[in-house]
Amino acid sequence: MWGSAIFYLGVVLAIAGLGLIVKPVRRLGVPTRRRALALAAAGLLLAVVAFYWPASESRVARVESRLDEFTPVWQFHEAHTVRIAAPPSRVFDAIKQVRADEILLYRTLTWIRRGGRSVPTGVLNPGSTEPLLDVMFRAGFVRLAEDPPRELVIGAPVMVPPGTRGLLTPEIFRKSLPPGFAFATMNFLVTADGSGGSVVSTETRVFANSPAAIRRFAGYWRIIYPGSAIIRRMWLRAVERRAERPPV
Repeated sequence: MWGSAIFYLGVVLAIAGLGLIVKPVRRLGVPTRRRALALAAAGLLLAVVAFYWPASESRVARVESRLDEFTPVWQFHEAHTVRIAAPPSRVFDAIKQVRADEILLYRTLTWIRRGGRSVPTGVLNPGSTEPLLDVMFRAGFVRLAEDPPRELVIGAPVMVPPGTRGLLTPEIFRKSLPPGFAFATMNFLVTADGSGGSVVSTETRVFANSPAAIRRFAGYWRIIYPGSAIIRRMWLRAVERRAERPPV
């Protein structure tokens, strides 16, 4: 998170500096073009340092979820939580049924991610009639665990060495593989709140199994993190709306 924030701060400062080269603004503390150039250079340097800053490794102290079983070690991570006024069984069903068009900004952010290009139906172009999870499974994600109404875990390779072949199965996520792989896992965890509702979280972890893979993925993660975080928060809100909807 911090790496991404610092990266985008550097980008903003660099762009601001370039703009102020054209017309310095004294009240912003940039009275000369030389000062504006220094600001742009400092912003660029900050962005480059954040882009390449090494990622630290985290590890679970003890296994408490199915996600912990599949990804006990990771370098990249995000987690979001919402409280929903519906029982776990209804929430779990809503998680499996939410469509992409119910997730605010999903289409906008995936359009940006694919550069406005037209692509086949998949995660970046999921259509509007199927649950998003069903689309993801067809697009290469694997159902790693499903324990209704508590937890659903899915995963996918996000980086593989050139020429890699083989069938993707849940067992791959537990194996020791040659250097160059990175796997992403994501869960939805539902717990009863004791008053008829649920506390729902989604957590994403990415494990890269070599220093080179970590470095390659780090820059990508710091670019996409803001959009990824927005999608996951809006995904939980879509689950909330669907789960709290009165039964027909």
